[in-house]
Amino acid sequence: MAKIVPFKAVRPAPDKIGLVSCRNYEDYSAAELAAWLNFNPYSFLHVISPAYANVQSIGLKKRFKGVALKYKDFKAENIFIQEEKPVFYLYEINTKKQKFTGIIAGTSVIDYKNNHIKKHEDTLEYRVEMFKSYLHQTRFNTEPVLITYPDSVELNTWILLKKQGQPANQFSTTNKEKHTLWKIDTQSDIDWLQEHFDNIPNLYIADGHHRSASAEKLYDDDKELNNPNLDYFMSFLIAESNVKIYEFNRIIRDLNDHSKEDFLKLIAENFIIKTKDQELWKPQNKFEFSMYLDGDFYALYYKHENSNSNERSILETLDAQILYDKVLNPILGIEDLRNDERIEYIPGNKSITTIKEVIDEGGFKVGFMLYPSDISEIKTLADNNLIMPPKSTYIEPKFRSGLVVYEL
Repeated sequence: MAKIVPFKAVRPAPDKIGLVSCRNYEDYSAAELAAWLNFNPYSFLHVISPAYANVQSIGLKKRFKGVALKYKDFKAENIFIQEEKPVFYLYEINTKKQKFTGIIAGTSVIDYKNNHIKKHEDTLEYRVEMFKSYLHQTRFNTEPVLITYPDSVELNTWILLKKQGQPANQFSTTNKEKHTLWKIDTQSDIDWLQEHFDNIPNLYIADGHHRSASAEKLYDDDKELNNPNLDYFMSFLIAESNVKIYEFNRIIRDLNDHSKEDFLKLIAENFIIKTKDQELWKPQNKFEFSMYLDGDFYALYYKHENSNSNERSILETLDAQILYDKVLNPILGIEDLRNDERIEYIPGNKSITTIKEVIDEGGFKVGFMLYPSDISEIKTLADNNLIMPPKSTYIEPKFRSGLVVYEL
């Protein structure tokens, strides 16, 4: 079973919601961040970056305390208001390419511990500890974990019915997205939704592995406080078919002292190579890779895709793992995909011309484009307690900071 709970959320005042909510802090360039902070006094960026001008010169503990104080200021000025009672939300993100609809709810730390909420990515301990410290100091979270549930005709019908009601909030953003929020606050709807999720054996984390791991650590550290909010973490629950999974493409700074000719010979040991010249070619199927090198594109077809799958683990058939095992590690000498400064990642929602332009500028030598994983692949790995290589997937939708706040 999967336990979900409503919660007394804090949200921006209705007349300010479009001004308050923002993209993830890390999505902004320095110039964009400075502009928003200078010209929009309501932006949630003021809360999560209260010491922007000297962010490098203060410690994390002091910075997190500054976040907590600025958040209290926003509440005191009625920029944020709190619900009178626990509620769920139905939330729709309408982008230029796709529409996403999901449920904002509290999900159980105990379910996470018992592997009813399953993960497919590894976490970095320092990031988990850092975000736990952030939660401990600020006592709030506004970035839900993105969790998928199995498609359900019954739930889809219920969602369509609720979307016919009057939204609690509706606004557009400067990147031309439309956001709509419906409040689910009647006891009958709350009971129905909880009962529906009670019958779902497992949920799967799509994005937010560090946030869920941090919530678990905070629960373990502070459970003697008897704070029921610590028993749950905020999640955005969305149907499996409604998640958009992109690949993370790789760009590498050098050929590890190989000449172009030798590099191609080494690649040919495991891949059939077809030159595509200037064609902006992307993989069309699993076991296919695109490579950009020295002004030309190449199609790489993995030679061993038809070998007996029973002789290989699930992980060994993952395209990101194949690229690592056959190229990045043995040929290019990259061992640590997270920390090696010779490799960087570009999400698959960026145009292939982005990779070409970055490499043509001279800072990188070669780029690899992968075919994206699908949800069944992610679930199979999670069900077998296997972990994807770092930066295997870039998953949408992305939740806006400051839209809904879960207080601890």
